[in-house]
Amino acid sequence: MKKNYARELDILLQSIGKWNFRPKLLLHSCCAPCSSYVIEYLTNFFDITIFYYNPNIAPYEEYLKRKDEQIALIKKMEKRNNLNIVYCDYDNDIYEKKIKGLENEPEKGNRCKVCFRLRLEKTAITAKRDGFDFFGTTLTVSPYKNAQLINEIGLELAKEYDVNYLVSDFKKNNGYKRSIELSKKYNLYRQDYCGCKYSVRKKDRGEE
Repeated sequence: MKKNYARELDILLQSIGKWNFRPKLLLHSCCAPCSSYVIEYLTNFFDITIFYYNPNIAPYEEYLKRKDEQIALIKKMEKRNNLNIVYCDYDNDIYEKKIKGLENEPEKGNRCKVCFRLRLEKTAITAKRDGFDFFGTTLTVSPYKNAQLINEIGLELAKEYDVNYLVSDFKKNNGYKRSIELSKKYNLYRQDYCGCKYSVRKKDRGEE
C-alpha cells in the first residue's frame, strides 16, 4: 500500500511551526528548476542548505551548467529564512562503478535506484557529520521519479546514519506545475534529460 508522503510532510510541518527553534535542513538538489518550488514551500520552516551532489550527470559541461544555475537561483530566490549551498566534487567515476552492469537497465529501473541511493547516502552522511536536523531531496518533485522508492531509501538511510529524513512527494498539490512557473519567473535553464548519459541515450531513441 502506497503511503501519502505529501500528507505526512504537511503534518510534520504543522508540528515544526510550533517549535521554539528553526531546524536546519540539508536538501539534496538535482537541479535549480526542481529546487525552486521546494525552497518556496519549505523556507518558512527551515534554514535550508542546498546540497548539490549529482555525480550521475554527464557530460561534465552539463554538470557545471546545472551547478551554476543552482548557485544563481540561490542568489535570486525569495526566501524567509537562511538559504545556502554546498556542492561537492564531481565523483562521476564513483557513479560509473556503482552502476556497472546496469547500463542497459530501463529508465526508472535498478540503475536509477542505485543512483538515488548514492546521492541520498552522501546527503545523509553529510547531514549527520555537520549537525543538520534533517536531510531530504528535491527528487520527488518530478513526475518521472518514483517518490515511494525515494522515500523508502531515505528512511532506510535515516536509520543507518541516525539522522532525520524529511519525507516528501513534492509533485503533489501542483508542486511540479509551480516549479515550471518559478522556472519561467527566474528564467532557469530546464534540461531535457534526467542527467546521466544513459538517459540521454534513451531519450535519443525515443524510449522516454
